[in-house]
This record gives sequence, structure tokens and C-alpha cells, in this order.
Amino acid sequence: MLRNQLKLSRMTYRPLARRYCALNAMDGGGNGGALPLNNKQRNMLPNKSRGEFARNPRKDSEGLSESPDFEFEYADTDKWAAELSGSTWYKWTELDAEQHRAHAMRLLDGLEVTAREKRLKVARAILYMAQGMFADCGSEAEVQHWMRYNIFLLLDVGTFSALVELLNMEIDNSAACSSAVRKPAISLADSTDLRVLLNIMYLMVETIQQDDPTDRPEWKIIRETFRAELGSPLFNNEPISVMLFSMVTKFCSGHAPHFPMKKVLLLLWKSILFTLGGFEQLQNIKVHKREELALPPLPEDSIRVIRSMRAASPPASASDLIEQQQKRARREHKALIKQDNLDAFNEKDPYKPDDSRDDDEDNDDNDNSIEAETFPLERDEVMPLPIPHLPAERVSLPKGLPWAPKVREKDIENFLESSRSKFIGYTLRNDTDTVVGLPRPIHESIKTLKQHKYVSIAEIQITKEEEYQKTPLSVGEEEVEMSSTELLYQGILPSLPQYMIALLKILLAAAPTSKAKTDSINILADVLPEEMPTTVLQSMKLGVDVNRHKEIIVKAISAILLLLLKHFKLNHVYQFEYMAQHLVFANCIPLILKFFNQNIMSYITAKNSISVLDFPYCVVHELPELTAESLVSC
Repeated sequence: MLRNQLKLSRMTYRPLARRYCALNAMDGGGNGGALPLNNKQRNMLPNKSRGEFARNPRKDSEGLSESPDFEFEYADTDKWAAELSGSTWYKWTELDAEQHRAHAMRLLDGLEVTAREKRLKVARAILYMAQGMFADCGSEAEVQHWMRYNIFLLLDVGTFSALVELLNMEIDNSAACSSAVRKPAISLADSTDLRVLLNIMYLMVETIQQDDPTDRPEWKIIRETFRAELGSPLFNNEPISVMLFSMVTKFCSGHAPHFPMKKVLLLLWKSILFTLGGFEQLQNIKVHKREELALPPLPEDSIRVIRSMRAASPPASASDLIEQQQKRARREHKALIKQDNLDAFNEKDPYKPDDSRDDDEDNDDNDNSIEAETFPLERDEVMPLPIPHLPAERVSLPKGLPWAPKVREKDIENFLESSRSKFIGYTLRNDTDTVVGLPRPIHESIKTLKQHKYVSIAEIQITKEEEYQKTPLSVGEEEVEMSSTELLYQGILPSLPQYMIALLKILLAAAPTSKAKTDSINILADVLPEEMPTTVLQSMKLGVDVNRHKEIIVKAISAILLLLLKHFKLNHVYQFEYMAQHLVFANCIPLILKFFNQNIMSYITAKNSISVLDFPYCVVHELPELTAESLVSC
């Protein structure tokens, strides 16, 4: 009889526990909505987790003493406290891959319900899953491991496409937009749904774009597929970046003041970075394109050169510059040295002291001696410069740029034209080889220029465009490679001026020297709470959060503009010029100078964050009590 009772109770407990876990997942509970355990796992649990009936089981009568009788209560479930304690055993980290996938599929189905509140609960559960189920983890490394695992799982089951559809619904939600426009003040509560969706999408894009050598082979395939889908017009017939750009313009126009711009800009930045590629990928694309156009290889990798440079100090303030100029004015002026005759080729050695000159330098009456010599017509036959003998104590590289200079063909032509007009009195257009009649220093200058001659991809693109315009019928239709950059440019081209103006408006509002105006946009809608702080500690925390908010916005917009300019210039120089033209029209250059019109050192060294509140540190460690003094020290 007892055995049948145990069997019946176990049968009723299991499905009810399953329903409880599903509900708990929608509420974003601590256990993350994990699946119930199987029979083997359940038998490993302590007796109290199997039900009230198993607390004092009757032992076998063979050789063992019998336990006292106990009362058994027939019910669908155990008491509420026991059910809550039992749920803690359903940990996400102890389930297998099939159970993880089944739970992710159930959450994905929950996003398709019509009830808005239920959709939001499921979205919060997905957000908690994307954050690594941190309640089940004991260290930051464990949280990061499960974040990566869960995000690839969510992407594999199709969660990102469902989130894009929900985001489109929120963008087109006219009721929420009209309600936000009528409100005198916008706060965090007005953008809750949007922030949940954008948070999940940002975590997915940011995590998947990070290449980890320990990733599984199937994860690498998922990453490349996701990269191609993100840059293709699969989401509402346009790339995801175009949809985010439309959110930016809608916010700046005042029709949707509740949009959380910081999260929109962060997702836009990471989407462009993932689909188009960063500086490393940009360099690889440039090398590949030069090979296709049969151009010489690049002299060096500019990104690596910049990384090896010594850090430069920020520019001095205006008062410091004036003081330095006054100090220079008080110094003793050096005597002007007579310029050597160019024809005599008596150049001063830059590595020798002023008073150490050759003996034949005083012979000024031999100006025309070089002109009597016979000069070769070919560049390769020009006499090389004499190698200067450097003193041992003066051996050092001359100051200048750390990378090789680049000279265009047009620069060589202009230099030769001016030299011929000056010394001979004739000109030869489109001729960079004939140097007859020119003095030897001009020969060496031409040789040096040709050594650093650089043909850019932009010059080839301009030449091709001129051919298409002159002879469109004979050249034929231009073949355009539909790369991610080209698809993005075609998507933003109709509204590119509005996009640039909107980005610069937000950048101006986030500038540290900007003063609040009545007609300026409110970029703090997704950082201000519903109730303003009432204590000093709350005010300090809000101040740090506001500064951090502005800093992230400036960083995101700067990265967006820089990435677009670089990729558009490599894709086609005219795309770059069109975007740069509208940036100039929107006063981008004065706005950039506005950022430098302050104490740069204090601006770049300011720490606008509270380290103990950073994720995932704040969810796996016991947080200290924050005070006004501790915030200052942070």
C-alpha cells in the first residue's frame, strides 16, 4: 500500500514541478527556469526534496528496526515552503544539452504569445539566460562561460530573429510614442520593454563577434552565418543597422523621446563592427583589393605602426601655449645662416654641428661648375648622394613620422613642372622621366619621390569612374560586388544626410562643454529614475551614472563614424566623400573641436564608473556597503 502511495505521489509531483519551473522561468526566477530532473537525478537528491512523504520512511523489517508510524497527507503538491526549497535543486549547470535546447525552444515559443505582459516575462527570462544564469554560478569565469554557451544556444534556435520582430513592433507602437511625447519628463520606466530587447540583442552580437580559439567547430559556423545574416537585408528587407539608424532619427525628431539611445547606439556600433569588420579586417581587405588591382603591396601595416608608437601627451591649453611663446621670445635669437646655392649642391649636413663644415664650402665663386657637366636622361643613372659621416655621439634617427611617406604621381608631376619652369623655362606635361638640364639635387629629389610613390585604391576607382562616364557604351555596365559594406551603403543612402545630422545632434548633447538648452534633445531618458534622488549618496551615484552614460554615447558615435568612413573609402572613394560632405555640412569639425576645448587630461583620465557594480562582478561577489566616501575612492 505504501509503495503504491509513493508511486502515485511521485507521478503527481513531477508534472506539477515541471509547470512550476516554467512559470518561474517567465518570472525570471533565481533558478533560471531550468528543466526538472530525471528519475536518476531525483534519486540522488536528499529525501526532503522528493516530497513530504519520504521524511521518515519505514525501513525493511529484515534485520532492521521499524520506524514509528507517520501521517501521510494526500495532496497534489507539498507545502509551499517545501516546493520552493525543492526548486533550488533544478540547477541549469547540471542539465544536459538536450534539456538546455528544449528549454530554449519553450522560451522562444513564449515570445509569440499575444499578451504583452507574458511576452515581457519571457523576454526577461531570455535576458537572464543570456546573462549566464548567474545565480547558479560561483565565479566570474563561470558566468562568462555560461553566457557564451547560452547565447550560442539562443542564436541556434532562432531567438535573434524573433527579437528583431518584437523590436519592430515596439518601434511602430504609436501608442507608446504618443504617450511619451505628452509626458513632461521621460524616465527609465518608459523604455523598459525596449531596454530588455536591446540588452539581449547587444549581448548576443557582442559575445558572438568575439572569436575564441576554444570555440566548438559548430559555433564557428554559427558565427559566420550570423555575420552574413546580420549584414544582409533579411530583417524587414534591410540590414539590422538600417533599422537602428531609423530609431536614431525618430528619436532626434521628437517622435519617440522614450527610445533608449545609449543601448541603440551600442547595438548599432557592434552590428557595424561585426558585419563590416574592425581595423584588422580592414587592413586584410585592403591588402586583398590591392592584389586584385595588381598594385604594389602596402609598405607597412599602419595599425601596427600606431600601436608601437609612444603615447603622446594631450595638447596644452591656451594659457600654456602663450607662456611657451613668451619663453621662446626671451631666448637669444640665433644668427641666420645664409642659404646655400642650390646649383652648387653645397647642402648642409643636418647631423653635423653648425661650425663643422667642409673646406670647399667657402668657395662661392664656383656656382656654375655643375651646370657644365653632362646630365643623364634616365632616372636610374642619376648620381647617388654622398653618404654623410655621422659623428659617434650624434647618431640618431631624424624626427618625423614613424611610417614611410607616400607620394602620388600628381605630386611628382607638379614638382617637375615647377623645377623645369624655374631652371630651364619649359614644361613637359605628363612626363616624369626627363630630367635633362636640371641640377643634381633635383635629380635626387625626383629619385626619392619615386622611391616612395604610392598608388592608392581610390585613384584606380576614380579613373574607372571617369572611363564609365566618358564611354558608357563601350565600357559596359559596371559590376558592383554586393559586399556587406555595399549593402549597408545602399540601405542608408536615401536618408544618409538625416542619419549624420541625428548622430551629430546626440554627440553635441553628450559633449562635456555643452550647455542645456530648451530645444536640445534629452539623451538621459534611459538613465533618470522615476523618482529623483533624495540623499547625497543617491545623488552621487546618479551623477556617476550620467557621466558614464554620456561617455558611452560619445564612444559609440565616434566609433560608428570612424568605421563607416574607413569602410566606405575602401569600398568606393565617392561613398566616403558623400558621407564626409554631409558631416561637414552638419558642422562636424567644429563639434570635434568643441571636445578639445577643455582640460583634455582631466577628461580622458576621469573614471565614470563604480567598479564593484560592474557585471558580472556584482552578481557573484558580496557587495560592500556604498558610501559617499567609497564612491569618491572608486
